[in-house]
Amino acid sequence: MPRIVLLGPPGVGKGTQAGPLAKTLGVPHLSTGELLRAAVAGGTPLGREADVYMRAGRLVPDELVLHILTERLEEPDARPGFVLDGYPRNRSQAETLARLVPVDIVLFFELPEHALIERLTLRRSCPTCGRLYNLATLPPKVPGRCDEDGSPLLQRSDDAPEAVRTRLRTYREQTEPLLEFYRSTGQLRSIDASGTTTEVGHRLREALDRPNP
Repeated sequence: MPRIVLLGPPGVGKGTQAGPLAKTLGVPHLSTGELLRAAVAGGTPLGREADVYMRAGRLVPDELVLHILTERLEEPDARPGFVLDGYPRNRSQAETLARLVPVDIVLFFELPEHALIERLTLRRSCPTCGRLYNLATLPPKVPGRCDEDGSPLLQRSDDAPEAVRTRLRTYREQTEPLLEFYRSTGQLRSIDASGTTTEVGHRLREALDRPNP
């Protein structure tokens, strides 16, 4: 089973595709954000340490994120393969991951910046279950309410237009060398992330069938 890393800017649709892809392949979907929240909720030693940073609104240090991810990768269901979303975020993390576990395929989701800004500013999330929606491309069945639990949907503060531009600028600064790293290893495959969820999913499956360059 493959070990897959999903890369792409905020709002490009990685999280939307990760779950169904992992289910199809029969491997776990590993999201660093969800792993952090689970560790905090579970009261693990690493989770308690991460909670200090998260409550203060600060980024959890790379070393701590890596410890939590390493623990998850060592669990039996993740050893044969996984779909990893949210890590690595820079070249240093990519090199660390390569030493930790072999990665087979890196799928890079591409979308023009104007489309990303539109997607992010129209994005809404459920504060209870974490499910994401987009008012244009993936709206809830009942306006303003989560399909899963009926909770009122919220717009994250970092999805406001100016915050989005800042996030994309940070992404560009950190990710360009990361993409070059994976091109040099021959693991990188690009996907056009425009269109519907179904269309992107079809392109993703086609990309998986392509051999590495």
